[in-house]
Amino acid sequence: MAVGDVSMPQMHAVKGVKIGSAEAYVRYQNRRDLVVFEFSPGTNVAGVFTQNAFCAAPVRVCKKHLEMGNPRYLVINTGNANAGTGALGMENAKATCFKLAELAHVEPFEILPFSTGVIGEQLPIDRLIQGLQPALNTLNESSWTDAAEGIMTTDTTPKGASELFELDGVTYTITGISKGAGMIRPNMATMLSYVATDAPISRELVQQLLKDAVNVSFNRITIDGDTSTNDSCIFAATGQAGGIEISSTGDARYAAVAEVLTRVMKRLAQLIVRDGEGATKFITVAVEGGGNTQECCDVAYSIAHSPLVKTALFASDPNWGRILAAIGYAGVPELNVENIQVRLGDVQICKDGGAAADYTEEAGAREMEKSEITIRVDLGRGEAKDTVYTCDLSYDYVKINADYRS
Repeated sequence: MAVGDVSMPQMHAVKGVKIGSAEAYVRYQNRRDLVVFEFSPGTNVAGVFTQNAFCAAPVRVCKKHLEMGNPRYLVINTGNANAGTGALGMENAKATCFKLAELAHVEPFEILPFSTGVIGEQLPIDRLIQGLQPALNTLNESSWTDAAEGIMTTDTTPKGASELFELDGVTYTITGISKGAGMIRPNMATMLSYVATDAPISRELVQQLLKDAVNVSFNRITIDGDTSTNDSCIFAATGQAGGIEISSTGDARYAAVAEVLTRVMKRLAQLIVRDGEGATKFITVAVEGGGNTQECCDVAYSIAHSPLVKTALFASDPNWGRILAAIGYAGVPELNVENIQVRLGDVQICKDGGAAADYTEEAGAREMEKSEITIRVDLGRGEAKDTVYTCDLSYDYVKINADYRS
């Protein structure tokens, strides 16, 4: 059961984007498991991908095809990751592109393939290919929610975000979907995200906008500390709503687009954490007073990854010594623990490296019992700050992953 409000908003259509889906029976029965995106000609597309060295075959194909030009189609299957599948896996990823290119009358390099699901099993390529034409037959501008459902694996709910905004009198849209609930620690787990706008943005700036937004959204979440073989995030700008192309970071419209895109992608990233496998609590780890951003992130992730911290959060046990231990082994050089302050919500549990004089176990327990908890750490060594989002570690996480392939 996801934590907090994870309802799908109104998903505004993006001019120049059509989406179709089909039941291809890649792994699941009687549910959408194949999704196709169609972009209008001239759409500028950018992508960021997993840094896992064992990246999946479709990730490798995507990277190559993006280098060759702007794609016209995305094809996503769920239920099978096509990772750890060797030469045959690469051939299947390429075969998917060739067949969709044939059906859509484009070149194979104009197709980006994506897969998510079980690692180490060969893609049932015949069933996938048979589902392509049915997916194309359903292409329309209003299928964002269907697509969000069609890319789910262990997710309990579809994930979407959408905003309208105005620039120079023209109304534009940014709409996106994501999936992911386990194997989540993007390093750019199993996460996929597709975001599009109809604003006119140059190809170079589309990539810059995506990179910057990912760094404060998908690169600031963790469920279990595992970086997937398939992580992918795509941002496309069709330009179909009109207006003069944004081609410089000095353009005032650039900052406006960046603000909306960041907000949309933060929402999508946090929805993944809220729907973490077995999650019962949504945790914000906010670290300030760092000498630089990296050490703030190191401390935040050290806390967010700790099984001892995460199980204490699940049990509502204010065992704050586990938080101090995680701070201590985060690797911050010459860390003076006597300068460190730690709070659970508004309750200070650690002052100047030791127990706060007015802290009580009852106050700590009250904070831990909440479904949304903020852990605040002040390192007392600088002005840098950063935030990471995570969830607790419950019995159900173990059950879900013990039974994942069955």
